[in-house]
Amino acid sequence: MCGRFDVDIEKNKELKKILHTLDRKYPGNRVKQGEVFPTDQAAILIEDPKTHEIVPELSKWGFPGFQGKGMIINARSETAMEKATFKESLVLRRCLVPTSGFYEWDEAKNKYLFQDSSEITYLAGMYNMYKGLSHFVILTTNANPSMEDVHSRMPIVISDGDKEGWIKEREKTTAFLEKVPEALKKTRIR
Repeated sequence: MCGRFDVDIEKNKELKKILHTLDRKYPGNRVKQGEVFPTDQAAILIEDPKTHEIVPELSKWGFPGFQGKGMIINARSETAMEKATFKESLVLRRCLVPTSGFYEWDEAKNKYLFQDSSEITYLAGMYNMYKGLSHFVILTTNANPSMEDVHSRMPIVISDGDKEGWIKEREKTTAFLEKVPEALKKTRIR
């Protein structure tokens, strides 16, 4: 599961550049920084349909729930291709969520920040348009050994070298969904 992630532009030049690009593209629409919650506006990376370059886009975290009730913020990688809500987006509209890491809580309510070894921790996602606005969800999988003592699920983390493969290469989608995530750095926050 992933219910919060972090965007710290003070420590991360690449994230700062992504957010600056979106601020210029969408004046007045502030991209959430710091701890990002479901329904917040956040940066995602997508393939530009005209140039085929990977570009930042502004998107709201969560697909509207059934009959517009609630928000769906995560999709299980094991079943996403079988669900009508996700299948088309997973095939045609994969994205990355650039973060400084994601948060999870253990049973004792201790909060942890998880990060990979790259400057940015990229979370695998997919997006869709609802009433003219972009919305995204994060794909989750079974927790790897570096996080299973905190939670049984985790976001799929995409390495910097696999960014283009995840976003652009449809035929590799299943391999990414089935890949065992690499070990993550765990920092107790409180």
